[in-house]
Amino acid sequence: MSDPLLSEEERMLQRTVREFADRELVPRARELDEAERFPWENLKGLASLGLMGLTVDPRYGGSGGGYRELAIATEEVARGCAGTSVCFIAHLSLGTSTIARFGTEGQKERFLPPLARGEELCAWALTEPGNGSDAAALQCTATPRGGRYLLNGAKTFITNGDLANTVVVFATQDPSLRHRGVGVFVVEKGSPGFTANPQHGKMGMRASSTAELVFDDCPVPAENRLGAEGEGFRIAMQVLDSSRIIIAAQSVGIGQAAFEAAVRYSQQRVTFGKPLAEHQAIQFMIADMATQLDAARLLVRRAATLKDQDLPHGQESAMAKLFASEAAHFACDRALQVHGGYGYFKESPVERHYRDQRVVEIYEGSSEVQRIVIARGVLKAMPV
Repeated sequence: MSDPLLSEEERMLQRTVREFADRELVPRARELDEAERFPWENLKGLASLGLMGLTVDPRYGGSGGGYRELAIATEEVARGCAGTSVCFIAHLSLGTSTIARFGTEGQKERFLPPLARGEELCAWALTEPGNGSDAAALQCTATPRGGRYLLNGAKTFITNGDLANTVVVFATQDPSLRHRGVGVFVVEKGSPGFTANPQHGKMGMRASSTAELVFDDCPVPAENRLGAEGEGFRIAMQVLDSSRIIIAAQSVGIGQAAFEAAVRYSQQRVTFGKPLAEHQAIQFMIADMATQLDAARLLVRRAATLKDQDLPHGQESAMAKLFASEAAHFACDRALQVHGGYGYFKESPVERHYRDQRVVEIYEGSSEVQRIVIARGVLKAMPV
């Protein structure tokens, strides 16, 4: 059904990505999940559509566009294959976006074209074994020495980390300085002292690659530092503010896939002499799923519109991420309930949606962190 709140260009993008997802992503999703196989063929297809460089200036090989377009594309990709959407988001709205927004002209000309064209893959390394949501407490160090930095420490749960050609790494010159000591560096694959160890056994998003990154006196040229010294924490927070919009869109896509599966099943499955869809208890579940997902989609659209207009959007992106991730949880849970025992087995796609969804309430700021961000914004705006 056509969305009257989208422009004609946005509707065309939505149709194009949805058709690609139905044709290419959905048929492969189950096999990729079961085999824990990285979706190279899916990312190649996204690159052929120009999506791997969405929001990146065409001067650097990108497709242009804004976060409204990226949110639309991400929802449709996630609806088709959630694991593929994680690889896509980490590459684009985290890694590539950081270089595009905070790199010098020379850095953008050097790093962006192969990333924006989808010829190379990007990763974004912030989380460490001893900290997740406390991004100011980094222990990975960057020590200036002879016109370069030596990186020492480890990162964990890094999407694309073992496969990326380019990794955006956050490290501190002095842990005691907390956020004031953080810098951000572009580390290239094959750098001496840089090791990536794949992490297997995830509950969901199993088509995506996750890795521990270890740096042992890894030399990084000074010209690979993004922004000024000590600006890394500010850069990370700004990137997260906008990327959370895209995680919210991903959440809507996963929830939408579960919702559509539940509706189809309810129309086909007969109990007590009539289709499930004719039972009021099932109708109430469908109504609640539809309402929550639509509300989440509108929150995503508001936050993306603010971002595209260069207006403050931190609180709005936190609201979108919080509500959309929990709406997806509700949709996946109710979809499994509609399927009954059949939904508990791998033959049903809702079993995979249920597992894939759970992490969206954790990464890029857990639901608890989003509530802190929202509450602070509300309290600041309404002083006593």
